Amino acid sequence: MSDQSPVSFYEEVGGHDTFVRLVDAFYRGVAADEVLKPMYPEEDLGPAAERLTGFLEQYWGGPTTYSQRRGHPRLRMRHAPFHVNPDARDRWLQHMRTAVDELGLSPLHEATLWDYLERAAYAMVNTFEPTGIGPERVAAATSLPVHPRTPEPDPAQETTKES
Repeated sequence: MSDQSPVSFYEEVGGHDTFVRLVDAFYRGVAADEVLKPMYPEEDLGPAAERLTGFLEQYWGGPTTYSQRRGHPRLRMRHAPFHVNPDARDRWLQHMRTAVDELGLSPLHEATLWDYLERAAYAMVNTFEPTGIGPERVAAATSLPVHPRTPEPDPAQETTKES
């Protein structure tokens, strides 16, 4: 019997450096994408990359600094202001697929990561209109469970945290 704690997915795939590489490769694609790039309010994608890195690290068992800084992830709520249609989802997945492939993970780790990313992308779809944000927003039928390491939202922070 070992007294060691179980190793997290985060640790198994290489920790912080792996997630930084993933997110950097992803945002290289986003920066040149005429549909996705305009969804980012900042000209510099650095802040978005930091947020995504922190979120993914926390989700996969790394540091919990994302929730400490931003509160509960509330992914659907945070993405609600953006026009996420199937085309945007597919472009997001295309850039993320390129990024995942660059990591050279083991087949099991790659499949585990990709399964989550694909489900997350489908869950963010909030319209099926081809252009613009229409009067009706269609919620995706899929939803993602809160990961066990993600703290539940603090009601006091619900109204005070910026998204």
